[in-house]
Amino acid sequence: MKHKPVYNGEPAKIRCPLFEAFLKYNYSTAHSAGLTLIWYWIGQGRDLEEPINFRLPDNHISKEKDTLWFRPALLNDTGNYTCMLRNATYCSKVAFPLEVVNKDPGSCVSQAVKPDTVMRYLEHTNVKLTCPDVDGFLPAGTKPKVQWLRNCVSVEGFHERYPNGLVLTFGVVRETFKGDYTCVVTYKENGQDFVLTRTLRIKVVAPPEKGTPPQIFSPDDRVVYEQPAGSELVLPCRVYFPYLKGLPPEVSWLVDGRNTDDIVDLKINISQNEIYDAVENLNYEKILIVPKATEEDLKRNYTCYARNPLGEEYRQAIVKLQVPVPRYTVELACGLGATVFLVVMLTVVYHVYWLEMVLFYRAHFGTDETILDGKEFDIYVSYARNAEEEEFVLLTLRGVLENEFGYKLCIFDRDSLPGGSEYLK
Repeated sequence: MKHKPVYNGEPAKIRCPLFEAFLKYNYSTAHSAGLTLIWYWIGQGRDLEEPINFRLPDNHISKEKDTLWFRPALLNDTGNYTCMLRNATYCSKVAFPLEVVNKDPGSCVSQAVKPDTVMRYLEHTNVKLTCPDVDGFLPAGTKPKVQWLRNCVSVEGFHERYPNGLVLTFGVVRETFKGDYTCVVTYKENGQDFVLTRTLRIKVVAPPEKGTPPQIFSPDDRVVYEQPAGSELVLPCRVYFPYLKGLPPEVSWLVDGRNTDDIVDLKINISQNEIYDAVENLNYEKILIVPKATEEDLKRNYTCYARNPLGEEYRQAIVKLQVPVPRYTVELACGLGATVFLVVMLTVVYHVYWLEMVLFYRAHFGTDETILDGKEFDIYVSYARNAEEEEFVLLTLRGVLENEFGYKLCIFDRDSLPGGSEYLK
């Protein structure tokens, strides 16, 4: 039988499990039947079982009815203890270990002593925490001195936590109140001072009034799993479970309405992941993997199923077979797209640079059509008789059209004879 380790120098007691487990006798009926309770022990590192001698003058171990007392327990008390119930015709015994440990250096507890975990609901008010496992240790009428610690720091003056003897009251349970709460109980017995150290681990959880049925986030109606045959099909089922005390939440994949454990004609791998938030709400993920999904596999019905004590929910994954696109269709589409792009680019270039293109062609590949047209001038220039326009015509326009492009201009002041009329032929 397993027992928690006890602290060196603190009282401890062990009740013989024969009267708890087998129920053939209680201590009174066993004594009436002539049965004797005998205690043995095997010390740590020893092989020989020895009876416990309770008559030694300085012995700190005593027996009271069916209970073995250590006042206090010491490190060398570590070992296996056996209680035997026997008479001339009957014998029954059971052995169990006792481990005595020191507290960790600089700490009020030892990591070897694992505390029990208790839940407290978030934002509940006037919640009480009672120092555990002290019943039977305190003599009748004794009022012990109690110090409460959180993670080995005194709670005196802590916000919304009020110690009162063996009871610690939470005014309002906050998320930050989680942790290990230790009560150190000091009392007197027969003129001797004793100390008991007890620890509870507080978890702050979501209150039951906020509980809901599970909520499935994936698969989703907006997500389609479309892929070709022979590829790996990966379907995640993501579910949110608010904290609820009682039956654990359940998540499973159904294939064509059947549990995956019942599917024999489909190779399936399942993996799962659990993430708890600060108040023990659960985000659960169960992933279904079909390594090489055939065309028939991609036509199956895949449904995520989730349940908790408040309800259940189903969500189907939309799986489709991806039809491969023919190669020639891809090539044709690429060629047509390139052609359309080229035509558009050439049209834009022509509209922007059409004049430059015409002049470039004329200068390099064409013939000068003005040579044989029988005309003396190509362009007649008329302008206002002021200095600004005259300067533009004679210096700028004439230089560009005549010198660069080869046109013959008829300019009034330059090419007209006085008193005569000139006509372009």
